[in-house]
Amino acid sequence: MVQTRLDSCELSCPNEFTPEEFIQKLEEIKEMGWIRNHRPGNDGGAGNTLEDLLGIKENNLPIADTKEWELKTQKTKENYITLFHMDPYPRGTPNIVTDILLPKYGWKHKTILREMSFRATLSAPQYTDRGFKVKVNKTNQKVLISFDYSKVGDRHAEWLERVISLAGNGEINPQPFWSFDMLEEKIEKKNKNTCFVRAEKRVVGGHEEFLFNNVWMLKDLSFNLFIQAIENGDILIDFDARTHHNHGTKFRTADMDALTELYSSARKVV
Repeated sequence: MVQTRLDSCELSCPNEFTPEEFIQKLEEIKEMGWIRNHRPGNDGGAGNTLEDLLGIKENNLPIADTKEWELKTQKTKENYITLFHMDPYPRGTPNIVTDILLPKYGWKHKTILREMSFRATLSAPQYTDRGFKVKVNKTNQKVLISFDYSKVGDRHAEWLERVISLAGNGEINPQPFWSFDMLEEKIEKKNKNTCFVRAEKRVVGGHEEFLFNNVWMLKDLSFNLFIQAIENGDILIDFDARTHHNHGTKFRTADMDALTELYSSARKVV
């Protein structure tokens, strides 16, 4: 890993902080010790709490949290790091997730009666036991979601029978995909430079608390390495849809080391 210094001119921080002021603020937050979750019950509570402490307004737009840097928070080493949300194409009507994958390939929701679920974490190296995987087609410059009925495990025989009755035993039609151009544009807007914060978590008196004590500045994400990381399974594609609610499709990783390797420079600042 090549490590370089981040010059003041290279970083635009929230509230017009200089890089030095931004790092100092993160150090001050670390020194505060354990901080109660500002958004209890919210899966993104750690990130929301850190944004509140930094004075960053919550940002659901497909652009970086600061002018040039995306702020990412991971609660523990076991949690996934979400790089970005992006549902597959083709877009429009029918919707590929809610009108194709969910009703034709979905299964009964575990806890909500009369609702279907299409909740799956997919990788390129191997099929899930429901026959799904990620494929990278460099010739056509696409990342695709593929289905192979022959890879479905025996315990899903009843589900497979339903899938074949609704969609046949061939490939998903239309096949969900992301073009390289779309993904590269997304990364340029959202993930080119990342401030990554790992938060330890504990529960005291029924209240969730975080300790923000590990901060990395990651600069210049390589798109070629990003595609390679999808191919080798370091980046996963996560669907989270159910009847009446699509939580969005996420590109994620569980490996901090794999994440830092995507960038031309990385340094630990706190």
